[in-house]
Parts: sequence; C-alpha cells; structure tokens
Amino acid sequence: MISTVAPSGRRLTQQDIARMAGVSQTTVSLVLNGRAEGEVRISPETRDRVLQVIRETGYVADPAARRLVERRNRIYGVFTYEAVFPAESADFYHPFLVGIEECAEEAGCDLLLFTSAKVEQGERRRIFSAESRIRLADGCVLLGRTIDRDDLSRLLSEGIPFVSVGRRDDAGGPVPYVGADYPPAVRALVGRAAALGHRRMAYVGSGQGPESYADRLRGFTEGVAAAPGVEGVHLTSADGLFDAGATVVFAEELADGAAIAEVARARGLDVPRDLSIVALGAPTRPVSTDIDFAGFRIPRREMGRRAVELLTHVLEHGGAPQELLACELVEGSTLAPPAQR
Repeated sequence: MISTVAPSGRRLTQQDIARMAGVSQTTVSLVLNGRAEGEVRISPETRDRVLQVIRETGYVADPAARRLVERRNRIYGVFTYEAVFPAESADFYHPFLVGIEECAEEAGCDLLLFTSAKVEQGERRRIFSAESRIRLADGCVLLGRTIDRDDLSRLLSEGIPFVSVGRRDDAGGPVPYVGADYPPAVRALVGRAAALGHRRMAYVGSGQGPESYADRLRGFTEGVAAAPGVEGVHLTSADGLFDAGATVVFAEELADGAAIAEVARARGLDVPRDLSIVALGAPTRPVSTDIDFAGFRIPRREMGRRAVELLTHVLEHGGAPQELLACELVEGSTLAPPAQR
C-alpha cells in the first residue's frame, strides 16, 4: 500500500502522484480531467497505472486548482422570489427543492441558496440587490410564481447562466425555462366536463400576472371554444359565481376551490351534483381541506430535476432551452354529471 501523504507529511500533490506512477504531471492532470490535450494520447496502461496510484493513495484533487482548470466552481445557485421554508408554503415548494437537490447530487454539484436579499413586507426578493452574490455560483435556478422581468432582462444581457422553474415570456430575449404544460391539461378537463353534460362553465381566478395563471385561463378558453354548445365565463373572484348559472367551476387556486365548496354547502348545494369543482394545481397558499378535488398534478419534482439538467446544458453549450412537462390528470370526486334542472 502506498502512503497517503508525501514523505514530508504534507498533502499529496499531482507532482507526487506523477513521481509514484512514473509519469509526467501533465499526464496526471489529463487523466484526472478525463481529456486529451492537443496531440497527447495516453495509453490504457499508463492511465490504469495513474488511476491505481490515485486509488491506493486516496488522492483527492485540490478543488481550487480544479476550478481554475474547469473555469467552474461546480456550485449551482438557487434563488427564490418568495420564502420557501415557512410552513404555509413548504408543501408547494418542497417537491421542486427535492428534485433540484437530487439532480445536483447526481451531477456532483453543490447548491447555494441565495438568502441575503430579504423578503420585506409586501415585497419580493430582487436578484440584483445591494447584497447580491449571484456570481458566486456557476449558474442559478430561479424559483417563484412571479419573477421580475427586469431581473430576467439583466440576467440575459449580462450573460449570467440561469434556468427558470416555470414558463416565462421573453425578457429582451428568450428565457431558458422548464415549466408545466397547463393549457393541454385544462383543455382536457374542460372536455371531460363537457362529456359529462356540463354546458355552463366558470373560471375563477385572475388569469393574468404569472405566466402560469395566463396559461391556465388560455387552456380554459380554448377548451370551451372547442366544445360544442358550451359557454364559459371568467370571474376574477368567486363573487357572483352562484348567480352565473355555472354547473362546474374551474378554480385557478386550490384554496379558492375549497372556499367555493364551503360556500356552496352552506347554501345547501351538493358538491358535485349541484356544483362540480375542478382545482387547477397544487395549493400555493394555506388551505385546510380533505376534499379530493378533480384536477391535475403539477410535475414539481421532475421540474426541479430538469431545471438542473438544463442549467448544466446552458453552462456547457449555451443557448436558451425551453421545455414544458405534461401534467397528470386527477380523477377526484368533485366532477360529476350536473343535476337535472
């Protein structure tokens, strides 16, 4: 067994490994980095001899030196526009973070959570605050229902590698992102409701602001237009819903769906016989309900994983990759044929 330290007791260096293996330091460097340089070719026997010395000595390359060679820190940043750890938001963001961590671990990268930009009352974090340390990382994954367009524009103009979790409109150029493909999921749910006999449908929610809200409303509008004999109404809140004559409501936020169900039952209405309710995604604000809503499941864990994979692609090849992942429909118990009136 070869000693794991140099004779002087100091930490082993590439020069030590080269001496023990009987090769040049350049050869050791090429083996460690898994590449050839110019016309240099390393025989399998030489490579095996270097690797054997590395294994037997337990040598670990100096990370600072390796970063200089690779021009990367192998640190990926995670910037969140909303606090992700308070109990009321933990359930929504947790799957994203799990996917991000899993993929970063597989890629051999560390994660740096940017928290120096404080979340003030009624305000969101900004990437380029006075305390910004965004350039400490090789690149960054952005999390948040709404992401500041000025931040996106500056990231693009300054060439800072990043990927957004969630579809984003152009911001002075294409924004790299991985998002959930909401329109097809909502269209499918509208079609399912129409097949059950619903002819008057309501969408409750802003339908604007975050791209994810606009995508949901677009799916609803397209679904209604494609269903013969079906009418749809868009309400920014539940006010007036029970006067709209709708037999099914599509709630942009699950919390709104739970509130609508509570009001409906207080009015003596049966859910879903008198009023069907479809919840369009996971809760993003506190809600206490045991209702098994019809709707769809957002692939949050997969989106987190894919964001890291796309960030690696951006770092290695550049560009602005954009991907949408399919949502899985959920049968639930809140969508049924309407009662005869």
